[in-house]
Amino acid sequence: MTITLVHMTETLSTALELLHIGGPTVRFRYAGLTWLTDPTFDQPGDYPSPGVTLHKLIGPAIPAAQVGPVDVVLLSHDQHADNLDVSGREFLAGAGQVLSTPDAAGRMEGVRGLVNWESLRIGEVEVTGVPALHGPEGAEASSGVVTGFVLRSPGWPTVYVSGDNASVAVVEQIAAHIGRIDIALLNVGAANVGRFGDRDLTLNARTALEAAQVLGDAVIIPVHAEGWHHFSETLDRLSRTFEYGGRSEQLRIPPLGTETAYSA
Repeated sequence: MTITLVHMTETLSTALELLHIGGPTVRFRYAGLTWLTDPTFDQPGDYPSPGVTLHKLIGPAIPAAQVGPVDVVLLSHDQHADNLDVSGREFLAGAGQVLSTPDAAGRMEGVRGLVNWESLRIGEVEVTGVPALHGPEGAEASSGVVTGFVLRSPGWPTVYVSGDNASVAVVEQIAAHIGRIDIALLNVGAANVGRFGDRDLTLNARTALEAAQVLGDAVIIPVHAEGWHHFSETLDRLSRTFEYGGRSEQLRIPPLGTETAYSA
């Protein structure tokens, strides 16, 4: 596969035009629709919850008011403020459609839940809910159920949105079930609040590299690695790990606040 980074003035019918807003929040254009992942638009602050307080350190690269119309929100889960904060919840009301877990659909009006491997057609896009594990085996009891997504459309790259998944085995399962994946948005940063000791809640540099190996020559776009105190690894470490692992050309770290296009 040839990985091409193009300026927005060029026209590529199969380009994924992507704007990293911060944390897990990404707006991208795909198959004629505008998509947004895990809306987080609050300014820095503290988010107390049972057993842990999350600390947001950096605000969004652009405010919610500048995002523009969004056709579909892909919400990994609704339980944690680093994936859906106060302003993010307000943003959902203006979105065309919100997809998430069945649990989230049971807690929030206007959310369509997808069970694992269930597909829904939106325009020309088939959206499939795929597994995600927010920590080690058995984490659901503490972290709750989360989901990822796969987008497919004729003439467009197949896109995998991992959500807060920490398991390489889950990525292997998705690759075996879906087949070729061209572009993968992976939540990284080794998120850790101490709930499971040294076992992380999202991919770390080592497991992200393993996931990239599973995904073959897919373009890897890492997000959710900055802006919160509980991210325990930097993007610099991730970049070096991919370099040492011989996969630096596969990794594309999206600049905050600058729309960029990626094609497969």
